[in-house]
Amino acid sequence: MQTWQQWRVCGQTGDMSSSDTDLTAADVSWDLSGLLSDVDASSPRELVERAQVLADGLQHYKGTIAHISSDELFDMMSVLSETSELLSRAGHFTTLKFSENTADPEIAAEMQFINEQANSVSTKLLFIDLEWAEVSSERSRELLLGDRFDFCRHHLENMRRYQPHQLSEPEETVLSETSLTGASAWVRLFEEHTSAIEVDLPESLGGKVSLMSALANLHAPDTSSREQAAHAISSALEPGLRTRAFIYNTLLLDKSVDDRLRNYPTWITSRNMANEASDESVQALIDAVVARYDIPQKWYALKAQVLGVDQLRDFDRMASVATSDTSIGWEEGSAVVREAYASFSPELAGIVGRFIDERWIDAPVRPGKRGGAFCAYAVPSHHPYVLLNWTSTPRDVATLAHELGHGVHGFLAREQGIFHQSTPLTLAETASVFGETVTNNRLLSMLEDPGERFALLAATLEDSIATVFRQVAMNRFEDACHTERREVGEVSVERFGDLWESSQRAMLGDSVEITEGYRNWWSYIPHFIATPGYVYAYAYGQLLALSVYAKFEAQGDVFVPNYLDMLRAGGSMKPEDLTALVDCDLTDPGFWSAGLDIVEQQLTRASQAAEAAGRL
Repeated sequence: MQTWQQWRVCGQTGDMSSSDTDLTAADVSWDLSGLLSDVDASSPRELVERAQVLADGLQHYKGTIAHISSDELFDMMSVLSETSELLSRAGHFTTLKFSENTADPEIAAEMQFINEQANSVSTKLLFIDLEWAEVSSERSRELLLGDRFDFCRHHLENMRRYQPHQLSEPEETVLSETSLTGASAWVRLFEEHTSAIEVDLPESLGGKVSLMSALANLHAPDTSSREQAAHAISSALEPGLRTRAFIYNTLLLDKSVDDRLRNYPTWITSRNMANEASDESVQALIDAVVARYDIPQKWYALKAQVLGVDQLRDFDRMASVATSDTSIGWEEGSAVVREAYASFSPELAGIVGRFIDERWIDAPVRPGKRGGAFCAYAVPSHHPYVLLNWTSTPRDVATLAHELGHGVHGFLAREQGIFHQSTPLTLAETASVFGETVTNNRLLSMLEDPGERFALLAATLEDSIATVFRQVAMNRFEDACHTERREVGEVSVERFGDLWESSQRAMLGDSVEITEGYRNWWSYIPHFIATPGYVYAYAYGQLLALSVYAKFEAQGDVFVPNYLDMLRAGGSMKPEDLTALVDCDLTDPGFWSAGLDIVEQQLTRASQAAEAAGRL
């Protein structure tokens, strides 16, 4: 059954963060009421109750799907679509309310209640997935003939791939019923635990602040501020370190058990299947990126020269190279993004404008608010929502452009319906990175000062390094953790630190010194906890998006309609077919290398700009 948890998440995978000093976006808050009002519901509980009624009505198909007619299949999937939409509305309403204030126990309790009720409905409908998987390939093709099945054909075809990994219905029911007291409970505990971490900074840096706010100081131009912030962050992570290590160990074991029961050969196989990517292709991506670790190493060596030091330390990597501390308020920053999208496509600019003007964005930093940034698709019959933590930095402009890329993708793909609105994670970053690139290039064309041009080029390169190389390094950490948990047993705090340091040293080489405190910084990254295996999709999406943008540069305006067609298609096709719409071949062995060549070109341009600006 289609899950309601259709997140497009960015901004919490690395050291990116936000401070709580800006007020220009204080009134930029989303309006979630439409998730209820446009279906005449008074509460998310009412939506779940409606879904329950529909799910009860679907029970008469139980035990019949092996002999189901085409008309019956169409009727069943239509009702299932409606059921999924109701659950998605309820789930997103409560989860988005929780993201506004993770410290509110009433909101947390309501979210948990809705999750439990939605899980109960999903459990009732497990038989659909299980019985459909047993239908022969020939019979399934016959049943799905005709345009009327466009809204669910790829979904149903894709479901059949899971047949070798499905358990019996009683077993699946037990796992589903206990899921909320298992992995999801530990994920929630981690989120509440990390959201409550406070960092005791010097008064000159803000005093006692949230972890996300403290991390913002790593972008400070002066070494002292970065060093003080890093030491304070390391100290703040120490008290709850063993608790977070226990949570991670528990989730590592939980996944190991699930993979064993379902006969997945590796820890990453289930993620790859969800991404519609083979183990072999993902490994090829990882190998290609690891083989080019010299790119981030060259950049950090160059950055050390720019900053006037012999060698960067880990907390220096994100130091600003800008010559001025530029502040961009909400009105100015959102206008830049709107204009950038307009330079590419008036249609996309119109959608971006609706996000900004119609309260589809929540931007202010608030106590208890979830850190980072994300886009939630919600449901096809509504519109997506974007969460930010706006602090008036150029990075915030890039984040807004990024998340609105997700937003326009989800908005355009609404016509595909709830089964096909979302793409696999491997393609999920395409529109977001493309939007960032369009925005950055527009800003670059407006800049004449060599120092400002260097600052922007450096920021673009650093984003590529963080998204491609750092995410792959984190994938290597994840791989080591899952492997060791399965082969050796429970992983100690000290060993987690060893594995984290090893993965970072491989990427950084001799270009960056890793300090003692940094060994424990793995412990606040939510993707390891909530979405195992997720991070490589960032690298996949970044390199794909850069290649797609290169197509646009080569083809000009004739490229735009094809690109919009790809976005509108959502997840209705296999990734290879989707990217073929923009003339990209994911099976080409040189594909990943070509994307990495573009990143290396970014390095060259940044180096030339640094010299022109007199920074070397």
